[in-house]
Amino acid sequence: MPPIPLPLTGGLYLGWALGANDASNVFGTAVASRIISFRTACVLCAVAIFVGAVLQGGAGIKTLSGLTAQTHATLLVVTISAAITITLLTFMKLPISTSQAIVGAITGIGLAMDDMRWGGLVKVVICWVATPIGAMLISIVLYKLCDFILRRVPMSMLTRDKLLWGGLIIVGIYGSYALGANNVANATGIFSGQLPGVSDQWLAVLGGAAIASGVLTYSKRVMMAVGKGVMQPDAFTAFVAVSSMAVTVHIFAMIGVPVSTSQGIIGAIIGIGLFRGVHVLKFRVLRNIAFGWLMTPAIALILSAAGFAIFCRG
Repeated sequence: MPPIPLPLTGGLYLGWALGANDASNVFGTAVASRIISFRTACVLCAVAIFVGAVLQGGAGIKTLSGLTAQTHATLLVVTISAAITITLLTFMKLPISTSQAIVGAITGIGLAMDDMRWGGLVKVVICWVATPIGAMLISIVLYKLCDFILRRVPMSMLTRDKLLWGGLIIVGIYGSYALGANNVANATGIFSGQLPGVSDQWLAVLGGAAIASGVLTYSKRVMMAVGKGVMQPDAFTAFVAVSSMAVTVHIFAMIGVPVSTSQGIIGAIIGIGLFRGVHVLKFRVLRNIAFGWLMTPAIALILSAAGFAIFCRG
């Protein structure tokens, strides 16, 4: 096991903050529905995140490392700035986008150094926009399909509940796997090729472990906010929402662009709400979440640009 370079400690802190915030997106609705206990959800989520990061995290790591040039000092500034942003908004119980936090911080450094590679940034932003829209459309189709099947297959309420409970565990594990595969790049992606002796595979292992530790230690606040905040959940809507988010995020993991699981799950819930009737959505909560999404890259950008000016210039 090689020693952990000092700049990488910022990435590990970022991974912890990411796990604390984003576990809500895969098990929040299930925990809020009391389908599964918070403790069980955390363990399943942490293990699946680590496996996903190790097996499929490499593509996203390549993408983030190419947005701008980095030094050891700027690596530390970027990761600490993003992690502070995530920690602050997690404390405020807002399900923010960790992808927006790290890319906002990278952009702050890129602008300060006048070395921003705009083509890669445009690709990432387009995928950000596509994430909630894609999850919303998938959730509408999946809701109709699952509703059709459940209405036409004869079964007792007990059997239906057991089927949905088992389904929630399966899609929660799959969603956690997709989270790890896609979002490990947000924690350690910018270190690719920057640290001697630290391979991309090792970055995936460390990043996955850091995210898993955040899930296990500090994820309950946001998990309950997401589970109950936007729409009153039940087992069926939770299954559809998490499935839709997981498929969306996994697709972008294979493309190699880290996206927001928060935007994915909220987009999926909105899709279900549109199908069931907009009256079931809590628009004040949606407004606050949208505000958090707008503030995230702005705060991270300002912090990283200020950090560069203070610690890296000269």
